Amino acid sequence: MSTTSLREFAAQRRGYLPVLATTALFALTLAAGNYRYYGFLSGQVLANLFVDNAYLLVIAVGMTFVILTGGIDLSVGAVAALSTMLCADLVQRQGWPPLLVIPLVLVVGGLFGAGMGYAIHHFEVQPFIATLAGMFFARGLCYLISTDSIPISDHLFTTLAQSHVTLPGGVFVSWSVVIAVSVVAAAFLVLHYTRFGRAVYAVGGNPQSALLMGVPVGRTVIRAYTVSGLCSALGGVLFTLYTLSGYSLHLVGTELDAIAAVVIGGTLLTGGSGYVLGTVLGVLVLGVIQTIITFEGTLSSWWTKIAVGALLFVFVLLQRIMTARRRS
Repeated sequence: MSTTSLREFAAQRRGYLPVLATTALFALTLAAGNYRYYGFLSGQVLANLFVDNAYLLVIAVGMTFVILTGGIDLSVGAVAALSTMLCADLVQRQGWPPLLVIPLVLVVGGLFGAGMGYAIHHFEVQPFIATLAGMFFARGLCYLISTDSIPISDHLFTTLAQSHVTLPGGVFVSWSVVIAVSVVAAAFLVLHYTRFGRAVYAVGGNPQSALLMGVPVGRTVIRAYTVSGLCSALGGVLFTLYTLSGYSLHLVGTELDAIAAVVIGGTLLTGGSGYVLGTVLGVLVLGVIQTIITFEGTLSSWWTKIAVGALLFVFVLLQRIMTARRRS
């Protein structure tokens, strides 16, 4: 084997290291929960990890596309909240049919993401600033619609929210989980088996080199943010089904949870390396931590933020070490 081949093999193995670390962390947290709490590893408890975090999983998938390009999207929580408000207002107050409202909401989210991607590429606005502006704009639109919570009693929404899919062993999951898993499967296929997916990795790895190789950098960036906006809107729809309400303060801080899930899942903040299945593991780790705190019963929910912050710090350090070794 040539020296170049050995280097490529070593680089590939280092690329898998964060995902393997996340897998080990997930297994460790499950083992710790099962050791301390009876029934922690029951089928329904594990299924509830997906039920309670289906909306976050979809949002985090969109965030994965953006971070893989070397960007960031701080607007995802606000766009998802805007989706809940649009669903609640149009369906409950205006009497629009849900089958028209839901596609409309998804289109709004996609256009919102595309607009930010266009500003980032064509006007060279830093992603942090462009998406921060998007976050304020979307959250402001929520308050323009209403400052109060809007409950939803529409038949289709309540039916989807209350129905479930039964799995072997009597375990059940919501339809939101089915949608979230479908989104993950679609994202995996897009990232690993399409030209757009390869372009996302190329742009995140080195935009200048990607441009020289003929990769449409601008179009790829805009599409990545469009995917993020679309996933944010869909995540908002799933959260609407979860809570059967729209509220301006829904999902405050969700953008940070999504970023944490992606980073803990092994995607490099500098872009160019990461896996959507790692993002799934990142979301599940956050869910397990929350479940442990719920089982404990005496701990404040803020311990979730403390634990996630500590894990995020550790994984960022791991990324820095990996990046330094790669450069050397």
